[in-house]
Amino acid sequence: MTNKQGQQEIETFKKFVQQNPGMIKEVRNGGKKWQDFYEQWVLLGEDDPSWDKYKQVDGTVSETNPSSGKKQGQGWMKQMTEFMEKVDMEKVEGHIGQLNGAITNIQSLISQFQDMKKHAPSTNKPVNNNRPPFHFYGD
Repeated sequence: MTNKQGQQEIETFKKFVQQNPGMIKEVRNGGKKWQDFYEQWVLLGEDDPSWDKYKQVDGTVSETNPSSGKKQGQGWMKQMTEFMEKVDMEKVEGHIGQLNGAITNIQSLISQFQDMKKHAPSTNKPVNNNRPPFHFYGD
């Protein structure tokens, strides 16, 4: 199969997925992988009755017209709502508290190093150029 044919087949599969949004939900929930759906699509074709269960999401028939922005916007909001319901806010607050503590510790370390640098005596001594670079002591 040439690259161009492969690209066309992938585009056809993408359109098929848009017409069957239940597939997207199945992959997101971890039920199947895209590779499994693709292989099934290649073997069975688009007209197989096994695809009927993926044409619906949450018991409602999906709208296959991608030009309808309102339907897509509602889907996005619904996904965000579902995501927020799954988030445990106490855990989020705990993680934020830990992060805040880590940042505070880093800031205190930086300030300690800055203070040490300010109070440290200057170690820059003038170099004595009259002395040879190697000292050999006579026996």
